[in-house]
Amino acid sequence: MTLKKVSVFTEILELRLMSRVVLSVFASMWIWLCLLNGAVAADTKIRLTDDSGVVIELEQPAKRVVALAPNIVENLWAIGAGGYIVGTVEHSDFPVEAKRITRVGNYASASIEAILALQPDLVLAWQAGISMSTVNKLRALGLTVYVDALPTVQDIANTLRVYGTLLGVSERANQQAEQFERDMLDLEKFYEDAERVPVFYQVWHDPIQTLNNNSLIGEIIGLCGGKNVFGDALSVAPIVSVEGVIAADPDIIVASGRGDERPEWLDKWLKFPEISAVKQSALVHIHPDILQRHTLRVLQGAKEMCLAIDQVRQGQPSSPTVLK
Repeated sequence: MTLKKVSVFTEILELRLMSRVVLSVFASMWIWLCLLNGAVAADTKIRLTDDSGVVIELEQPAKRVVALAPNIVENLWAIGAGGYIVGTVEHSDFPVEAKRITRVGNYASASIEAILALQPDLVLAWQAGISMSTVNKLRALGLTVYVDALPTVQDIANTLRVYGTLLGVSERANQQAEQFERDMLDLEKFYEDAERVPVFYQVWHDPIQTLNNNSLIGEIIGLCGGKNVFGDALSVAPIVSVEGVIAADPDIIVASGRGDERPEWLDKWLKFPEISAVKQSALVHIHPDILQRHTLRVLQGAKEMCLAIDQVRQGQPSSPTVLK
C-alpha cells in the first residue's frame, strides 16, 4: 500500500472515531437532560403534612377546590385564589363574590355526594368545623383533603402560605402573610407595657359561654394588654355562671353574638351594677366575623378590641371604632 493510501485510510479511521465520540457525548447529554427533566418534574410535586398529621401530595397546584369553612373561603380570596373555589358551605359570605359559590352543606356537616359531584382536585377542611369521619370518608373515596387547625394568630399567616403553595399563588400569599405579621406585631408592641385590664369575652348567653387563653380570642385579649378573667379555664370554650362572672369582676365585657347587631342579651348585665364593667358602661359588641373567623380581618377585630380595652384603661366609656 502506498504512503498516500495509508494516509487517507488513517484519516478515515480518525473521522469515524471522532464521530463515535461526538455521538457518544450527545447520547450522554440527551440521557442527562432526560434525567434532569424527570428530576425537575418530580420537584414540582407538592408534598405537605396537614394538621391532622396526614401527608398531602399534589402532582400540580390545585385548580378546583372545595372549601369547607367560611374562613377558608375568605383566606383563599385574600391570596387571589377565590376563582378556584367550586364549592363551599353555608355562611361563606365574604367577600360578596363568595355568596355565589355552590353550597355543599354547613361547616359541621357537608354532603359527600355534593362534594364528589364537583370533582375537586383538593378539599380544604377546618379541624374545628367538619368532622374527621367526613374527612376520612372523602379520603377513602380518593379525594385529597388538607385539614387546617388554625388555633393562633400566627397560624393565620402560616395557613396563607400553605394555601399559596397548594394553589400555586405563593407570591401573593407570602405578601399578605408578611403584611399581616407586621401589622399584628406593631399592635402588640403598642400595648406591651399597658396596664392589664380584666376582660370577660362572652360568646353566647344561653348558656353563658366564653373562651380561655388557648384560643384566638384569648390571644388577642392578651395582645391588647387585657387579662382574660377565664383564661385559665381547662376547657377552651367553658360554660360559666352569672355568679362566676360577678366574682371575676371584669372591667369590660365584650360580646360577639351572631351578626352586625348588638345582641340584646349583652344588656342583661345591667341587672348587676356591682360588676365593674357595668359601673363603667363598658359593655361592648364587636362583630364575630372579625374576631372569631381565622382570617386577615382578625387584625381589624383586634384593633377594635384593643381600643375598647384602652378606653376602659383610660377611664372612658367604650365605643370602639376601627383604628386606621
